[in-house]
Amino acid sequence: MSLRTLTGLILSALIFICGTIDLNDLPDYNSQMVPSYILKDNTSGNFITNEGATLGRVLFYDKNLSVNNKVACASCHMQEFAFSDTALVSEGANDQTGRHSMRLINSRFADETRFFWDERAASLEEQTTMPIRDHGEMGFSGSNGDPGFSDLLEKLDEIDYYNELFFLVYGDTLITEARMQLALAQFIRSIQSFDSKYDIGRAQVNNDGAPFPNFTNNENAGKNLFITPPQFDSNGLRTAGGLGCGGCHRPPEFDIDTNSGSNGVILAVGGGQGNLDTFITRSPTLRDLLDPNGELNGPMMHNGQFNTIQGVIQHYNSLPAFIQNPTLALLLDPRLRPNGNPQQLNMTPQERGQLISFLQTLTGSDVYTNPKWSNPFDSSGNINITGGQFTSVYESEKTEVQIFPNPASSTLNLKGIDAKAYLRIFDNNGKMLGEWNASANRASINISSLKSGVYTLHVVDNSTRYFRFIKK
Repeated sequence: MSLRTLTGLILSALIFICGTIDLNDLPDYNSQMVPSYILKDNTSGNFITNEGATLGRVLFYDKNLSVNNKVACASCHMQEFAFSDTALVSEGANDQTGRHSMRLINSRFADETRFFWDERAASLEEQTTMPIRDHGEMGFSGSNGDPGFSDLLEKLDEIDYYNELFFLVYGDTLITEARMQLALAQFIRSIQSFDSKYDIGRAQVNNDGAPFPNFTNNENAGKNLFITPPQFDSNGLRTAGGLGCGGCHRPPEFDIDTNSGSNGVILAVGGGQGNLDTFITRSPTLRDLLDPNGELNGPMMHNGQFNTIQGVIQHYNSLPAFIQNPTLALLLDPRLRPNGNPQQLNMTPQERGQLISFLQTLTGSDVYTNPKWSNPFDSSGNINITGGQFTSVYESEKTEVQIFPNPASSTLNLKGIDAKAYLRIFDNNGKMLGEWNASANRASINISSLKSGVYTLHVVDNSTRYFRFIKK
């Protein structure tokens, strides 16, 4: 059984045992171990909290964030593929994505703070809701007949578990786009991978140039090729040195240099040479480029042009001839056009094998199966919240008792109750404040005389069910 198959089985099992979040025992997101040699951290202004990342996790996996209730952020960024997609492009609510879905691992540990392949989002926070606002991806565009983002906010406000989670994070139940962005960004930044063979070796030496004691000869040779700059002649032909990969993909984070230009992959998805996409300057980390089984975590580059790591290496070994067009050549990162010519690395078969051996050492294992980054909803789309201020069980399809609005200022409405039921409200000291009879499957309770605070509603028929609500 391959590791990819095993990972899929583990995640399938997690879905069946998931569906529960205990707010009194949240996963650890804010104090995860980060190696001492990792110095980059772009969380300034939105530091990760356990509460915020928990809300972000629910938002990330919730299909209610799409117009058709079928697409979540996680539909395109799947844990088992390093939070990417094995498809060339991903299926959205109304259309396919225009580019391949980028891996999200270690987004926190980078100097580059702009997002998307073309860096059109100024921050991760801004990026998180742009797919939701996209007509093709999640559909709340406010154009093309789509509902707008304000419609999504109203939709989420009617979902009980968001009252619980926003109250947990922000102290009230107000749902705004800015609050969603902060929480989603916290969850995404929490996704980290530092348990690779590379990390074991790097912890034992002072710098990346030193031989790693746990590496094979091929892996150490590949590392040296990766970090050592090449030497070129006047025609751009490599004559000595390494391959210079680390000039753009900088160890130990392996994040993209913020000043990087085009890498020469300029075709649009599915396009011929006349269909160009020339604004690509962003790349995810090279960590977990390959999965634990040595397979690519989906096709490479913004257009999914390469299905093998060998194809990627060949691209950099000998840049395509059409890049020599004077206009296109100027888009190339200067490091890829030595002396004004597209680079020709002239790699030997041995060097290619050594480089691949090194790249395989950048893959971890925990990130693919850790429950704290997994789907919190069960296989039916339900989620169970315990230890909170309100009701403890929420279902995506509400077929039982509903209370609304929550919070409420003057009237608390109930739907889905037995006509013979009676209703009781208690304060936090257990004192009963009132009792009412239900009628015709629906009831309204005047709560205007209650002080602001949290109360418990008992719905008593054949059994007693308990619901928390807030009086504004």
